[in-house]
Amino acid sequence: MGPLDVVQLTPLMDRTTGRPEVNVGLIDGPVALNLPDFAGANIREVPGKLRGACNRANTVACSHGTFVSAILVARRDSEAPAICPGCTLLLRPIFAETKNGNGLMPSASPEELAEAIVDSVDAGARVVNLSSALVQPSPRGDRVLEEALNYTTSGAKRI
Repeated sequence: MGPLDVVQLTPLMDRTTGRPEVNVGLIDGPVALNLPDFAGANIREVPGKLRGACNRANTVACSHGTFVSAILVARRDSEAPAICPGCTLLLRPIFAETKNGNGLMPSASPEELAEAIVDSVDAGARVVNLSSALVQPSPRGDRVLEEALNYTTSGAKRI
């Protein structure tokens, strides 16, 4: 039994590779888009404060964003076979590329996360992948984040 079987992904992956009209929002770090495993992948950047493509591949933010992107849309014959390589990946980074070595994981505020969620939904995301945790919640941040999560189910779009 392989890792995909353990998490029960094999039947889904046998059924489909996904469709380009299914937009998956990725809220994480930027992505090293020049990797061969992303050849042919449909990846778009959602405008925000940070670029979708890595400037420095050796940062924690770039490594993590690239790793999660590969799990979603890299080639199926890559080292980590992608779950939905036929879907469109919408990149909306919230983790900045900072020098490694300080031992800290990339971070973003609840407000930055909320903004990225709304931006992803407005860009057409039907699924949003979040690989983050709130380290320093605040009453205002909690409220803004709750509003953003409610927005994902409202069917409304910002004007």
